[in-house]
Amino acid sequence: MTLYDIIGLAGTAVMLATYGLTVMGRIDAQRAPALAGNFLGAGAVLISLSHDFNLSAAVIEAAWALIAGVGLIRLAVKH
Repeated sequence: MTLYDIIGLAGTAVMLATYGLTVMGRIDAQRAPALAGNFLGAGAVLISLSHDFNLSAAVIEAAWALIAGVGLIRLAVKH
């Protein structure tokens, strides 16, 4: 297992944990913790894809990070 694999698996774990917490009602999908979890998780998966590229995975992770990033920016501008 390479460092890129570890980074990708960590990102996957963060995204899955964020999703699970959101579904269980523990965190709000439109608040910073959920958005940050999605942004950081997707970013980590993108880093892993820089080593072993897969176009479809890169597209979805980039979109995931972009959407979460926009949400974080909107929250920052509001406050």
